Amino acid sequence: MSAITIIDYGMGNLRSVQKALERVGHPALVSSDPRAIGQAAALVLPGVGAFGDCMRALQRYRLIEPIRQALACGKPFLGICLGLQVLFSESQEFGSHQGLGIIAGTVRRFPAGLKVPHMGWNSLQIKAEAPILQGLPPQPYFYFVHSYYVVPEDPRLIAATTTYGQEFVSMIWKDNIYAVQFHPEKSQTIGLQVLKRFAELACNQPPA
Repeated sequence: MSAITIIDYGMGNLRSVQKALERVGHPALVSSDPRAIGQAAALVLPGVGAFGDCMRALQRYRLIEPIRQALACGKPFLGICLGLQVLFSESQEFGSHQGLGIIAGTVRRFPAGLKVPHMGWNSLQIKAEAPILQGLPPQPYFYFVHSYYVVPEDPRLIAATTTYGQEFVSMIWKDNIYAVQFHPEKSQTIGLQVLKRFAELACNQPPA
């Protein structure tokens, strides 16, 4: 059985993430079953689309509590793009929406005057030596597509930032939780390297 489960809530680029993990030698299960999510050794939450739609879908599939419990148990978790944003307390996207509340903070839209979405390749300024970033070159480039960015209340959680008109948080790291605004599955060799590091951590994690 795969050590990694990709959370399927009816939104997001699930197959591209699954194929990328397969390319680095770590097949992953895609599931929307709350029991499978709860029993997974490690979780990946990818996503594209609107914050509110994502939270409603997670609620509809009864996945919110299994995700929260998995994180509380210390299981390795990787959030990608929207999968980063929904970890936060709330989002200002199309009104105010409550998130999972795992990370205290808000999700905000880029200010007027900046072209959105922020789309294309951009570099990271690495702020913390997160295990999944080990071995990367200085200021590595990744692929982004987003109009909103996260603002954590605790700056100690910031693992990397990126500049697009302003400096914004492009990765957070808290114990077993890794979450990125960029798309490693679309970031060619360097993105595959990040996914491989996460998969290796997941495989080496002792059972919860």
